[in-house]
Amino acid sequence: MFFKTYSSFYTLLTMSFFKKIFSSEKKEILDKGLEKSKTNFFSKLTKAVAGKSKVDDEVLDNLEEILVASDVGVSTTLKIITRIEKRVASDKYLGISELNQILREEIAGLLSETNTGESSEFIIPVDVKPYVIMVVGVNGVGKTTTIGKLAYQFKKQGYKVVLGAADTFRAAAIDQLQIWADRVGVPIVRQEMGSDPASVAFDTLQSAVAQKADIVIIDTAGRLHNKINLMNELSKVKRVMQKVVADAPHDVLLVLDGSTGQNAFEQAKQFTAATEVSCLAVTKLDGTAKGGVVIGISDQFQIPVKYIGVGEGIEDLQVFNKLEFVDSFFK
Repeated sequence: MFFKTYSSFYTLLTMSFFKKIFSSEKKEILDKGLEKSKTNFFSKLTKAVAGKSKVDDEVLDNLEEILVASDVGVSTTLKIITRIEKRVASDKYLGISELNQILREEIAGLLSETNTGESSEFIIPVDVKPYVIMVVGVNGVGKTTTIGKLAYQFKKQGYKVVLGAADTFRAAAIDQLQIWADRVGVPIVRQEMGSDPASVAFDTLQSAVAQKADIVIIDTAGRLHNKINLMNELSKVKRVMQKVVADAPHDVLLVLDGSTGQNAFEQAKQFTAATEVSCLAVTKLDGTAKGGVVIGISDQFQIPVKYIGVGEGIEDLQVFNKLEFVDSFFK
């Protein structure tokens, strides 16, 4: 009965997923972007179940090791194993041939329980103008590239976007954001390297209000020097922005590098302790076998993963859809 009920539940989920407007081209990009993670995972799984005919304790122990090694994280791995153990106990006999489908169902079910909605992108309220997004994250995670790709997506949707280069700690960060602004064709507010980041944020919002912009994206310094200094710096940027737009920022997007595996978990812990992070973007999944980190981060942090980076192209920052992700990972 449990299996039939759960199968019906998963069928409804997958039907809903296929009804979503998601081009075959983007799905192919997602499949390709997760290829290394998928190949790594299933090569290990194939070895672990060699010679086995059913899911027993040894298979579950091996599966636990594989999930942890795939950077799903210990906490999330234990949840997945517990769910599969319940399936084994309920269905009495589960063959190895069913293991892939079981994993797909249980991980989809787990993510659906711990996160609201199938996918989560920025919903821009019509009565909030400008809508301010502050982007945080350590250097090298793809923060500036993510901002550029977001600006491109918003502009394509018809929004007027302004960028703020408040990462004044590195000249390269300012120049890189300028390149993206020019590429996308959106205005940017910048000052010299070493300028006060809060001053740049203030000027950006004033400019956005004057231009009647819909969306402002503020880049910030990627230093994780220590939690207190980081908290003070980001708090100051927020306070100054609120002098122009009372409830800014409306979202704080933390960008994490998926290829760093467990280090991404640690960065998420540090930044969520230092500031009020409202959403996450996980980048560089196409160049790594650590794609399982998205499953763990999505489960463990009560913060939605909004975007994932699955390629270098300007279209390759995709809205994170849990069911589409699981479908591609276990395809």
